[in-house]
Amino acid sequence: MSVYGASATRDLQGWLFGLTGPQFFLVMAAGLPTWVAMAVGEWLTLLVLVPFWFVVGLLVCLPIRGWSAFQWIGVVFRHLLGSAFGWSRFQSKAAAGDLDVGSGDPDDGDEGDSGEADLPGVLSHIQIHDGPPMTGQSSRPAIIQNHAARTWGATARVIHPGIGMSDDADRFRMGAGLTEMMEAATAGNQIDLIAVQVRTIPDDGTDRAEWIRQNARPDEPEVSARVNAQLDSMTAGAAVRREAFVTIVVREDVINKDAKRAGRGVLGRARILYSILAEVEARLTGSIGCTSVRWLDTADLAVAIRTGFEPGDAPALADAAIHHRDDPTIAAGVPVAAAGPTHASTAIRSYRHGDWESISSTILLPTKGARMGALARVLVPSQPGERRSMTVFYRPVSQQLADRATGQAQMSATMAATIRTRIGQTERAKDQRSVGKLHERDAKLEMGRSLVKVSSAVSITVPAGWNTQDFGRRLDASIRISGFTPLPLDGAHDAAFAVAAIPLGAGLPKRRR
Repeated sequence: MSVYGASATRDLQGWLFGLTGPQFFLVMAAGLPTWVAMAVGEWLTLLVLVPFWFVVGLLVCLPIRGWSAFQWIGVVFRHLLGSAFGWSRFQSKAAAGDLDVGSGDPDDGDEGDSGEADLPGVLSHIQIHDGPPMTGQSSRPAIIQNHAARTWGATARVIHPGIGMSDDADRFRMGAGLTEMMEAATAGNQIDLIAVQVRTIPDDGTDRAEWIRQNARPDEPEVSARVNAQLDSMTAGAAVRREAFVTIVVREDVINKDAKRAGRGVLGRARILYSILAEVEARLTGSIGCTSVRWLDTADLAVAIRTGFEPGDAPALADAAIHHRDDPTIAAGVPVAAAGPTHASTAIRSYRHGDWESISSTILLPTKGARMGALARVLVPSQPGERRSMTVFYRPVSQQLADRATGQAQMSATMAATIRTRIGQTERAKDQRSVGKLHERDAKLEMGRSLVKVSSAVSITVPAGWNTQDFGRRLDASIRISGFTPLPLDGAHDAAFAVAAIPLGAGLPKRRR
């Protein structure tokens, strides 16, 4: 049985009694008046300050849906501030009538604003470029530039047969292939993030209807036609499709020197990025088992973005693409500037984009590990019409940073164990297991293995008129049934949706604040 997470450790270790450093010092600072009152003998004042200290300790340390009360106060304050200044609302240039479409002739290079991405929230700093042709291919992969994070990336649509019918040997081979890819990314020290995204969308039946139109026989028996029509009507509402994307992200400060020697500007970055993409593609189609890897050009990436924000547009876009193959005069796809939502607004517990509303959560990995494929249930819709998306982020850590982080974590664990021993607290099995995992990780790093930070985000999208909170609870229930712990991202559903459902490699923050 292939199990993931048996040797995984938390990114941040509790410094003392499970508390982080800031939490510990805040509790100690809040208790300073209590100590002063005790020192001067003000016993009546002490009776008043002790409950106050207890309440402050609860506000700082007690987690409520993953956050302490002080963090919740900060979230509510920032949300109210953003609502007052209009930061939580978005309207596209196309909806406002400010979009410059240029001359409309692609040969003269005047595209106006239609070639620039117009996206809300954390995606507003992203610019999409047409890359040069890839060696051996006629397509020109889109180059994704994130000005805020100073990164460059590219997205591929992948097809994988899945692991549902695979035996343990095949699962072990796929897991080993993923491990080898991460170790190669760590050794190269160029890849900053690898994002694997899977979206489960309702099957609109467009492709099937076109196939039937082209392959139907006029002499088909009436009984056969009636049975096929009944089966089609019965399964059309419940049918779903899955699409998978892989996004590779590199940092500007890592490739800028090589890019200057390769041609500078977008061209130089694209040449360096293409060499990385070729290596990743070879590993995806190798032991990992992908049957197809196609790097998206600007038009395909715009469609992926549009169907992420507006799942209801997928049937019309698919139908236009099918008829465009027969009649080139029929317009297909969507401009990059119109790929985003026409309007969007952020609430504390949901995110409204166009005619759809989404709720997102992160997934906490279980300490006992999980069987490969355990998250498949999370992607199963509970009702026809909903869409679920999940993105897993793999962030390779350089060997130097991995050694330093492991050493600091070991020192913190040893210090906490020493303090617990001195005050007479019994060391629990959880603490012993945590220390054992740190020693195991140190031994693996010494043998040349790599350290990878893993995080994930999952989002559920339904029409705006539905009870969104009920579907959010269904999503959390699916995560718990799979053996994981959900952490709803209340107050940040807009950013969570962007990283969970839009294949642009935005990524979760590197550090918790």
